[in-house]
Amino acid sequence: MTEPRYDVIAIGNAVVDVIASCAEELIDELQLNRGGMTLIDEARADELYEAMPPAREVSGGSAANTLAGLSTLGLQCAFIGQVADDQLGKVFAHDMRATGIDFDTPVREGEPATGRVLIFVTPDGERTMNTFLGAGQFLPAVALDEDLIASAAILYLEGYLWDPEEPRSAMRRAIDVARQAGRKVAFTASESFVIERHGDDFRDLIERGLIDILFVNESELATLTGESDFQTGFDAVAAKVPVLVATRSERGAVAQANGERATVSAEPIDQVIDTTGAGDQFAAGFLSGYAKGAALEECLKRGAIAAAEVIVHYGPRPEADMKALMAARL
Repeated sequence: MTEPRYDVIAIGNAVVDVIASCAEELIDELQLNRGGMTLIDEARADELYEAMPPAREVSGGSAANTLAGLSTLGLQCAFIGQVADDQLGKVFAHDMRATGIDFDTPVREGEPATGRVLIFVTPDGERTMNTFLGAGQFLPAVALDEDLIASAAILYLEGYLWDPEEPRSAMRRAIDVARQAGRKVAFTASESFVIERHGDDFRDLIERGLIDILFVNESELATLTGESDFQTGFDAVAAKVPVLVATRSERGAVAQANGERATVSAEPIDQVIDTTGAGDQFAAGFLSGYAKGAALEECLKRGAIAAAEVIVHYGPRPEADMKALMAARL
């Protein structure tokens, strides 16, 4: 096996987040799924954008956010995702490259536009996401650079992108390429509704041993297993996946790797501002340790530190010097 060129390569949604603070009443008024993520069409995206209070725009997408965290921690990363030939597509590409991430997927001509996520943040820091996938849902398998995929130690896949047919086929192909090259495959379930729609696919990937590292939160684990008891569900999946990482919000996280189990408490913070990207940055922190051979407990601690950093400010990507933060808290 050749030495990997990249630590992590990810395939995910290429979207721009539009984030606004709002009152609780607006969530009900707009009939939003409070605290969840809902897929919407372009007309609904325009409607919600018109109803939003003043907002800020930052490049997002779950896997892309994780890579941004990894890159700030010094890992070599590359991203595969589809944008359109429009202004938001240019913004996304610039932000990725400016973060030190290689991003060379050819742009898609014509409609639809580059995807965007309209995020409403209530005073308690909870984020309600409404996602127009746009061009991202048309990522074809032919857009994959298979040599690039084979050159990364870890292939990281985003569950959100499993919904549309074209990127789902592309990710299946990417899994084959990575495994043939002897690389690890990491998968984040993303959201319970994704599991409700594609749980059979995910359980098949697990049963066939195609996932090496699985990230879930407590709700996603329950949906995946059908078990309301966390420990029962965790044990069931941990028996089938080499590395299982389950986050539990303010109750911290637990992981099992090759029979070893570790837990970590949530990092103390003064105030939750915006939970957007918390899971993404937990994955970044964890993988930053895992990719370098750190102990399981340290990997979890890194995840907790990264998640705590991102929820004390608006936006899904780190703003602090993450290397310094890790050095100070580990």
